[in-house]
Amino acid sequence: MVEVIGFVYAALVAAGGIVGYLKAGSIPSLAAGVGSGLIAGFGAYTGNYHLLFGISLLLAGLMTYRFANSGKFMPAGLVAILSFLMLLRCVVFFIQKSRTH
Repeated sequence: MVEVIGFVYAALVAAGGIVGYLKAGSIPSLAAGVGSGLIAGFGAYTGNYHLLFGISLLLAGLMTYRFANSGKFMPAGLVAILSFLMLLRCVVFFIQKSRTH
């Protein structure tokens, strides 16, 4: 089952890494954003909610920490919010799956 919301999340994360590179020339932003986006995209493509949950949890924690330290909403605050929303989506999926089994 392909997870469309997960694909949108993956694309936004990857795009954030690309924008970070274009604006600041940050290769770590490019690598982290595109790498995380690819992992999330693979999870979305395969319907692997555990993988989506894991990468979302990692990004939610890391970007919340970065937002708290910098106070800048872009990009850390936005990615943190998107990651928390993806975590919520995964939890809803896990709850629905447990009710059907």
